[in-house]
Amino acid sequence: MDGDMINLLKVWLSVCLCVCYCYATAKFVPKGLTRLICFLPIVCIFLYLPLLISSIHLAGNTSFFVSWLANFKLLLFAFGKGPLASDPSISLARFVPLACLPIKIQQNKNPPPNPLAKHKKTTKSEGIQSVQKQNGQSKENTPADHQNKDKENPIPQDPKVGHKIPLNHVIKALLFGILLRAYDYSDRIPPYAMWVLYSLHIYLFLELVLAVAAALARTLLATELEPQFNEPYLSTSLQEFWGRRWNLMVTGILRPTVYEPTLGFSRRVVGRRWWAPLPAVLATFLVSGLMHEIVFYHMGRMPPTWGLTCFFLLHGVCLTVEIGLKRAMSTGRWRLPRLVSGGLSVGFVMVTSFWLFLPQFFRFRAEIKAFEEYAAVGECFRNLISPFVSRVG
Repeated sequence: MDGDMINLLKVWLSVCLCVCYCYATAKFVPKGLTRLICFLPIVCIFLYLPLLISSIHLAGNTSFFVSWLANFKLLLFAFGKGPLASDPSISLARFVPLACLPIKIQQNKNPPPNPLAKHKKTTKSEGIQSVQKQNGQSKENTPADHQNKDKENPIPQDPKVGHKIPLNHVIKALLFGILLRAYDYSDRIPPYAMWVLYSLHIYLFLELVLAVAAALARTLLATELEPQFNEPYLSTSLQEFWGRRWNLMVTGILRPTVYEPTLGFSRRVVGRRWWAPLPAVLATFLVSGLMHEIVFYHMGRMPPTWGLTCFFLLHGVCLTVEIGLKRAMSTGRWRLPRLVSGGLSVGFVMVTSFWLFLPQFFRFRAEIKAFEEYAAVGECFRNLISPFVSRVG
């Protein structure tokens, strides 16, 4: 475990240096093919770095953050697109965490002030003041005048300033701890119930890891971030599950890198027909499946069986069918109740996960290695606090 932590520090130091290189390169190399060629060695390095870590947790998270998300951000940045190119004057201190961490800065939803409206107000006040001057009634602005101006043009306050840990993350952390204790009774739990626990384990772990990364980034950047999950168990359709609730960082990065270019090509070929987005949906799920294969290879160091790709292609096909059915029934009034459609959607995700997704974890004994790593972390924590406990005792 100590060796892995040292390797982790080396890997992330390398990542930061590579991102700094990309930041400096963009200052001198114009966007386009030339910048892409300059970035390609970094893309290859990011695909290699997770192989230096043996821990499945550390390797999996590093692969997801760096080999997938950071690489896609850099590919977009090479053409002047994506979150890294949204602010041309971005500083290096802001660029590095935005490139390395699974975050997206929340855009200001308050519209900018209308210059024309401001000009009209100023002109009106100037006219009043000129009349007052002519009548000998000119006066200085009183505190009441400033107060009235403040009411007319209030400064927008972010309701999330002074951000605190959301209660749902606290609850999910407690549930995750209870879940780990439940594994002690795995010999008494039916196999399919264990698979449900494994699914919950993956969901809770991923959401908590992303929440920790977001908290770190929020501290470093002093800004609000887009949510990374949106209660996926409340989904009432596959489109809602994958598009608006599950792992929104992946959704946000796949849209400009895969979906939108494929959609543009599809519309150039077939025109603006209703089924033009369907090839883009399939291409997006195909790329997602391939990237999951890379992440799982970094975790298990075993050649892929393409089960993950089949899982995402299956969901891509089912999602295109769902889109077609929604369009066919858009003129009618018949709708499934939310409780029924939600149960069918989440149930379909769970069943297909049992069939194609979870077995990929069992190939490299992820459930056993995970608990070995949890035990190692617990032992390390006990060794750290034991001197303080002994002094208090």
